[in-house]
Amino acid sequence: MSELTAENAMMEITSDTYRYAGFWMRFWAYIMDLIVVASINGILLTPFKFINDGEVIEMGFWTLTGIIASIMFYLYFLLMTKKFGQTLGKMIMGIKVIREDGEKLTWNDLLFREVIGRFIHRVFSFLAVLYIVVAFTKEKQGIHDMIGNTRVVFVD
Repeated sequence: MSELTAENAMMEITSDTYRYAGFWMRFWAYIMDLIVVASINGILLTPFKFINDGEVIEMGFWTLTGIIASIMFYLYFLLMTKKFGQTLGKMIMGIKVIREDGEKLTWNDLLFREVIGRFIHRVFSFLAVLYIVVAFTKEKQGIHDMIGNTRVVFVD
């Protein structure tokens, strides 16, 4: 019983030491990140306008440029968060992603948060509304944070 109490006390201390980033801080960071990703995709995908006489290269249901743009979107969030704990938008806003237990972010954490969580929000566009969950949870978690067991906190 004392171990359980000690764990609970440690969890309370840990959660009290962070200032969680709310909806609007995260929203503006995300908008900045979308601008960065769109800029990168603009640079990478411009040469495709000169290939195939400017015709879209289709691959079944998708286009080649659509596939590359999607890969770049997920890679940006995945690699930036793994390397720095932040994307450029989060750096500007002074926030970063951490694990709920305070340990270093792992690939599994980030695959669930950045790829699977974001994929769910983007593919099922009506679920994008669920980003608002951040505004109402105690630790300001979105669905993708809950999936990845992460939090977004202010950098002190």
